[in-house]
Amino acid sequence: MTSNTPHPVRDVLIVGAGFAGLYAVHAFRRAGLDVVCLEAGSDVGGTWYFNRYPGARCDVESIDYSYSFDEDLQNEWVWSERYATQPEILAYIHHVADRFDLRRHVLLERRVTAARFDEHASRWTVRTAGGEEHRARYLLFATGSLSAPNRPDIPGADEFAGETYFTARWPEPGPSLAGKRVGVIGTGSSAIQSVPILAREADSLTVFQRTANYSVPALNRPLTEADQRRIRAEYPARRAKARASGGGSPHESYPKRAVECTPEEREAALEAGWRNGGVLFGKTFPDQFTDITANDYAREFAERKIREIVRDPVTARDLIPTDHPIGTKRICTDSGYFETFNKDTVALVNLRREPITRITPRGVETTAALYELDVLVYATGFDAMTGALTRIDISGARGRSITEAWADGPVTYLGVQIPGFPNLFTVNGPGAPSVLSNMVLTAEQQVDWLVDLVRHADGTGATQVEVRDDAAVKWTDHVQQAADATLFPRANSWYLGANIPGKPRRFMPYVAGLGAYRQRCEEVREDGYEGFVFTTR
Repeated sequence: MTSNTPHPVRDVLIVGAGFAGLYAVHAFRRAGLDVVCLEAGSDVGGTWYFNRYPGARCDVESIDYSYSFDEDLQNEWVWSERYATQPEILAYIHHVADRFDLRRHVLLERRVTAARFDEHASRWTVRTAGGEEHRARYLLFATGSLSAPNRPDIPGADEFAGETYFTARWPEPGPSLAGKRVGVIGTGSSAIQSVPILAREADSLTVFQRTANYSVPALNRPLTEADQRRIRAEYPARRAKARASGGGSPHESYPKRAVECTPEEREAALEAGWRNGGVLFGKTFPDQFTDITANDYAREFAERKIREIVRDPVTARDLIPTDHPIGTKRICTDSGYFETFNKDTVALVNLRREPITRITPRGVETTAALYELDVLVYATGFDAMTGALTRIDISGARGRSITEAWADGPVTYLGVQIPGFPNLFTVNGPGAPSVLSNMVLTAEQQVDWLVDLVRHADGTGATQVEVRDDAAVKWTDHVQQAADATLFPRANSWYLGANIPGKPRRFMPYVAGLGAYRQRCEEVREDGYEGFVFTTR
């Protein structure tokens, strides 16, 4: 790679300026290291910069989905709602970037296209789409687990004469849909959040569903002044509890296993879980993800709720999943999703009965009909966990590419390093709790741990840090075994890459949870970073 714009060799180069990347800038700078961050967007925010679709909202409570590293920041920011919307989350990220003077370390509109490791110089050279080259001793990818949009290969997609949008890249300002016939392909989280809002504006809305998903009402509400006082008083204990938990939040399951409860007790617990709202319903009982009988109790309860909400029995039946235990695909969080299908202007097309044959200039054609549309929205998800990395031309030691290294699925050690790629680290990716946990707290833990790792290497005079192959294989096997002890592998989910044709099937997130993960990371550090090799070139 040749350099058009030479830059000094940094200590740490970070890719991505979302929650994880910005915290990495702060933490490495605090450690006295020279750091620069490259961000593809025209502002900081990561996922919350790009995902601007109507209804975009976090499914982790705002007071938990926030930084914990600074007590003053924690106490001064006032969240307006239980579950914050995208604009409020983005405003919070901007506030943090400004408050801690992080922007001066971030270069915007620098989409990374390639990275090469020089074994003799012990440094990475990174190229951007604009032809710039940046060099650093260490390279950290904070590119997000859900940041590489998936565009399905549908015949005729480029022929559609109307407007086309992707929820993952919604334009700003948003388009007007008034008086228009709108179609939505996909029924994952972004569709479930956006459909009620799109239906209010559009003249008609047609939802094309291949796979039904479970969704639980968010039961969102404003946070009162009394809530704010309580939150600040509880924060220290709340954070400690969250760090020791599985999901990175302080919520606990019912104290008894579902199979140990009487029918009346079980029903009351499930009703309380439903009223608690959102993904927390999936954690009503401690055995809900390990015992199919317990899961069936929760699944049948949720299905009754759907039938109570949706008036047309055929539509209700089509909206109920039949292919996975509840929660083994991430339970979605909605505000009126199922109720939307009671509107005369909203139709559901079951693509299992009538698959899409092609997109025409006039709309979507299935085996049964042509649905004429003015606007087509793709809510088709992401190449999750690995896509943001494999779309970059990354070459490690001995010229090995990331696509070669992960040809059979991602292999990592503790979710932070890939064998054959010295001085390269990943955050919130495969092999870590990532998408099965509160990703803000997980990012803080991983970044702090990596700062200590780099300090250790510098203190010993090592110029390269690389994980042993056997350590990475052992950890990756452990991640799979942890998943196999649950019901999660029974679902063809994006957790194991099933939504991307040809992608190797491997369960990617660490299902044992944040508390167990933190403990293992501490053990590795106390053992002198067992599994890592430190060398000097």
